[in-house]
Amino acid sequence: MHTIGLGITVLSLGIWIGLLGFRGQFWRADQRLVLEKLPTRSLGQGESLPKVCAVIPARNEAELLPTTLRSLLAQDYAGCLTVIVVDDQSTDQTATIAQALAQESNQSSQRFQLEVLSGQTLPPGWTGKLWALEQGIRHGQQQTPAPDYFLLTDADIEHDPANLRQLVTKAEMEHLDLVSLMVLLRCQDFWERLLIPAFVFFFQKLYPFAWVNNPTKSTAAAAGGCILIRHQALNRIGGIEVVRQALIDDCALAQAVKSSNTPSFAPLAPQNWGEQNSQSPPNLGDLGGFSKTNQQRPGFGGIWLGLSQSTRSLRPYPSLASIWNMIARTAFTQLEYSPWLLVGTVMGMTLIYLVPPIGLIVSVLTGHWLNAIASFVTWLLMALAYLPTLRLYQCSPLLGFCLPGIGLLYTLMTIDSAWRHWQGRGGAWKGRVYSVEG
Repeated sequence: MHTIGLGITVLSLGIWIGLLGFRGQFWRADQRLVLEKLPTRSLGQGESLPKVCAVIPARNEAELLPTTLRSLLAQDYAGCLTVIVVDDQSTDQTATIAQALAQESNQSSQRFQLEVLSGQTLPPGWTGKLWALEQGIRHGQQQTPAPDYFLLTDADIEHDPANLRQLVTKAEMEHLDLVSLMVLLRCQDFWERLLIPAFVFFFQKLYPFAWVNNPTKSTAAAAGGCILIRHQALNRIGGIEVVRQALIDDCALAQAVKSSNTPSFAPLAPQNWGEQNSQSPPNLGDLGGFSKTNQQRPGFGGIWLGLSQSTRSLRPYPSLASIWNMIARTAFTQLEYSPWLLVGTVMGMTLIYLVPPIGLIVSVLTGHWLNAIASFVTWLLMALAYLPTLRLYQCSPLLGFCLPGIGLLYTLMTIDSAWRHWQGRGGAWKGRVYSVEG
């Protein structure tokens, strides 16, 4: 029995060594759109700047909307920005507040305009958020001239004043079709500090950002709270409609954009760009010599996903139940509704997160010190891997040693997600229930 226990512990240790060394260095949390590393000068001059249309689906967001909308209308972006709020049949004062803010902002600004649309009835085959985005995008496409980019963002996101400039600069410099930020989630109350950083940690482990940002890797992901997508790329993949049934719509959209790239579209040096395109090449002269890595022609699949320390979500998750429901809503969807993947996930989470502390306790009590050392080293590696994410959220490093218990809670949330799906309650969100196969 001791030999079996030692073998399981060594297997867990080997998995962590593999994760730390060979899974895109996900644990470093270093894919950042850092403000001071971006050029301070404009992308161009005045009207040559890309035109952006921001679309915000809003359902019962009266409390947060004033803050989030004002943060968008306070951007330091020197180009034109239109903000479209799609009121998704709210039952509170969302529409009234949005209309009042639109009247206020449109009287004080000529560059930034705010419009409010009343969302139509949800048709079959759509999730509510995506249907609202579809309506906002259709309306934005009618503008003259049409927007160069769409900013798809949530009603709970408070944008840093430089956020839009950063996103557009990143997309223009590196010829990317999609740039997305995992915004800083709220992390104030006990349960938020215990569980929210782990959500980001697990997301990075599932979708290593360095792999997402590597055009030679198939891994694709985005964070739905803040996505800047090139208009021509959205048209190329067939619009939002191609992911209309996706509950994890952000990653599905990123996958559609990245998979639209093909090896036949080789990256071109800037001086050769105009030889194969009738349009003028992008004006990169004012970008301050920023290193143009991962360059691709505009409109052929390049994506980037990073972390933000300044743009943040205001959505509160003050209780275990609120975080539990947030995870359980889509966890089984991530497993493609497969019972076998669920079993594999439970076994994997147990092996990776629970074996080290259990092995340490049992080994100390029974005097098997080799097993105890291996268990402690594994637990320590786990805590060290979590440390960069804890620093991002300004949480105590000691929470790294709580990761086994946190992993257990997330495993139980995933099991509950499957149970809800089998009961026909999967994907519940703001009074609607979505349970989409595949």
